[in-house]
Amino acid sequence: MTDHSQTRPMQVVVASHNPVKIAAVRAAFAMQFADQGIEIDAVSVPSGVSDQPMSDAETRQGARNRVANARQCKPGADFWVGLEGGLEELGGQLMASAWMAVGDRSGRISEARTPTLPLPPEVQALVRDGLELGEANDRVFATVNSKQGGG
Repeated sequence: MTDHSQTRPMQVVVASHNPVKIAAVRAAFAMQFADQGIEIDAVSVPSGVSDQPMSDAETRQGARNRVANARQCKPGADFWVGLEGGLEELGGQLMASAWMAVGDRSGRISEARTPTLPLPPEVQALVRDGLELGEANDRVFATVNSKQGGG
């Protein structure tokens, strides 16, 4: 068994101050690296895409851009994580999904995508009228800042 008591904690930078995203990254790294200490640092960096990405490709690029921008902001970390939610039109419906990108010290980026889920019709209508998804959800479901509480 390896003794990690003398090694520094793994440094992980999350390209967001969203508590839901930070908690998800913390849980994922804790599962993957259960025998190692982990320090999470959150930074706000631009995604380089629309505030409300409207295609799968744009959403993916936003996650990748966040990794690159977080790395520039905190170059001494071990990993940089970008998470980006977005929408796309499929079969006449607006569908929601997210991309996660993780960059490591070697420059490699690993990616994963969530399932695609249809938005409720009321939310779709508000998004089509120009609202971001989080604001549309807040209006339809009578919540406040749902994207910070539910992701």
